[in-house]
Amino acid sequence: MISVPLVLLILITLPPAFAQDTNSITTLRQIGKAFTNIAKKASPAVVGIKAEKPYMQDYFVMPDWPFGEPLEPFGDDWLDRFFRRPSPRRRQRKELRPVQGSGFIISQDGYILTNNHLVGEAEKITVKLAGEREFTAKLIGTDPESDVAVIKIDAKKDLPFLEMADSDALEVGEWVIAIGNPFGLDHTVTAGIISAKGRSEVGLATFENYIQTDAAINPGNSGGPLLNLDAEVVGINTAIVSRSGGFVGIGFAIPINMAKAIYKELIDTGTVVRGFLGVNIQDLDPDTADLLGLDKDTKGVVLPDVTEGSAADKAGIKPYDVIVEFEGENIGKARELLDRVSSLKPGTRVKIVVLRDGKRKTITAELGKRPSRDEITAAPPTDVLEQLGIAVQDLTDELAERLGYEGMTGVLVSRVEPGSEAAREGITRGTLIMEVNRAKVTNTKEFNTAINKAAKEEKVLLRIKQERYTRLVVLKVPQK
Repeated sequence: MISVPLVLLILITLPPAFAQDTNSITTLRQIGKAFTNIAKKASPAVVGIKAEKPYMQDYFVMPDWPFGEPLEPFGDDWLDRFFRRPSPRRRQRKELRPVQGSGFIISQDGYILTNNHLVGEAEKITVKLAGEREFTAKLIGTDPESDVAVIKIDAKKDLPFLEMADSDALEVGEWVIAIGNPFGLDHTVTAGIISAKGRSEVGLATFENYIQTDAAINPGNSGGPLLNLDAEVVGINTAIVSRSGGFVGIGFAIPINMAKAIYKELIDTGTVVRGFLGVNIQDLDPDTADLLGLDKDTKGVVLPDVTEGSAADKAGIKPYDVIVEFEGENIGKARELLDRVSSLKPGTRVKIVVLRDGKRKTITAELGKRPSRDEITAAPPTDVLEQLGIAVQDLTDELAERLGYEGMTGVLVSRVEPGSEAAREGITRGTLIMEVNRAKVTNTKEFNTAINKAAKEEKVLLRIKQERYTRLVVLKVPQK
């Protein structure tokens, strides 16, 4: 039998490790309880979104000849039509493809924040609440350049909604929680920390200032909230970096402070208006600085080009100028200048300090209105696109390998309108356009510029590649 003194001795001598373990478990339970409380508080305001977006679907039809189509008796394929097996012809039709994601309610009357890449251009948007109720949502407005969108449902006035925090106050290492519908699994909760702030040049949007987190974000989380420990929104979950398409510990969220201002404009006007200077910009590197006669350690933004008739052009800003100050603050990166200019409204007068021929020069400019993304990339007029009936995208290495265009340059046809000029000439989705009017095109900007020039003529000559065959196609261009 163990004596009472012995028991007391054991309790006195052993507790440090045991007490430490007990305290650790208690702490973990408290953390778990905190996550539970956040999930309970926030989940009712998180919604699932299904958007039906149009896309062009390829299909094949067998020709009706020899009796259903006129024949050319002297054509090369006249005998083929009678004596050989007919080949199917590829056609395209518009279909609606459902995409799924998330969003969150930010007002009692049903306004919802989400991503533009989820609901932009959707023909139908369905919102599913936590209680399984479904509503058809109205698209209030989208901002493709930040990937923010606002939709609205008509429901009771007392909907649960989330409060928005000050994302500028976030610190690296803070706990955050993501709630969404990854892979269609409703109200999934994951936790992690803030891995970094101010991530840009990710290539997802024009304006990037992302919060990076290791909270698990997967396909379907897009548009859902990133929350702090007070169950307040600090960001809109937007994307992951992953070669496999699944979570690998790097997720990005749009800071809610950026989304707040965009949300207000979309509610008021349905669009976002930004200031515009009208210059091409790039970071000043030591070699360029040296060749411009500046110290190699000079920080600033060099201007390769100035748009004719723009605010910068009217103010006297010139190519090779180096912007070092904007509104009294030093500018060291092109991204900083872009964000500063775009945060102001058209008509704002700004003071800019440039280095020209090694000398400082102060210039006052009145900002113009930032054009749409298509206008900035020299997109052709709408009537030209509609008449030609095609849309194009850049040819990536991955697409080139998949489609057999390795080592080639051009733009890839991503959409063809049925019955359009392009469709009648046999252009299909996946066609590679290598030249426009005998001029090579290597990206969409060059293609759009070439089409704009061709719009002054009645016809445009395209050199295209389809599978193994290269051919020339002539398309009629609409005239005003």
